[in-house]
Amino acid sequence: MVELRYRGRDILEEDILYIRRLIERHPKESRRKLSVRLCEAWQWRQTNGALRDMVCRGMLLRLERSGQITLPPVSYVRHNPLAQRARPEPARIDTMSIGNPLRSLQPLKFEQVRRTLQEPLFNSLMEEHHYLGYEQPVGEHLKYLVSAQGRPVACLAWSSAPRHLGSRDRYIGWDAAARRGKIRFIAYNTRFLILPWVRVEHLASHILGRMAARISEDWQQMYGHPIYFLETFVDPERFRGTCYRAANWVLLGRTTGRGKQSNSYVPNRSIKEVLGYPLTKRFRELLGGVA
Repeated sequence: MVELRYRGRDILEEDILYIRRLIERHPKESRRKLSVRLCEAWQWRQTNGALRDMVCRGMLLRLERSGQITLPPVSYVRHNPLAQRARPEPARIDTMSIGNPLRSLQPLKFEQVRRTLQEPLFNSLMEEHHYLGYEQPVGEHLKYLVSAQGRPVACLAWSSAPRHLGSRDRYIGWDAAARRGKIRFIAYNTRFLILPWVRVEHLASHILGRMAARISEDWQQMYGHPIYFLETFVDPERFRGTCYRAANWVLLGRTTGRGKQSNSYVPNRSIKEVLGYPLTKRFRELLGGVA
């Protein structure tokens, strides 16, 4: 009988009994050491071979909260620098209006600025001018500054894709196993900012087209694998997503409005449109989906 399904793994009654015995045999070990022992016993590993230690700890905590196991007391609280991260300072740049035709701004300069001296400028512009502010990404991610004639005109942030997204998963046609194995080949556009003093027709869709032509190669250089598909969310209460549609992005569907942390079927946030853009005609084949 399945007692819990966690991150694609069925936790059976005999698994819970095994965990209880493991805790009894090692009463003085920390939660982390118990998690490592369990991962090794179950051969619970990531695709790169590393133990799924953090995932396992989350599963153990879930079992404890449901009353099925009792973990040892927390022995060490790790310092989390992100919890006390200072907000980016405002950027000091020229904010004179830019309204030239797109052709007169060419060539636009695209810079991937993560882990470069330009990254603080990117962070500051996002914090000051994007309606969602700056958010420190986790996992795989890239940051781009787009400049014209030496002045920033736009910023784009890309990160790892959400694990579960019904409309996208149906569009690709993959099952849960394929999604788990291939999700890293999708990039999620978390932020797109045209700076507020820039008023240039067709600039946003042009930038999206240029990004689609280069992001896979940049991802390959940073993380050692390509990207086959792009996706983003658009809040229809604020935006129409015109630039994405003009750049040939496809409407895949809508979110449920529940978010990944929701424990019920009641929407707890705004419903957003899901848009996608295949980077190759073979995206379904490469992602393990079906036509």
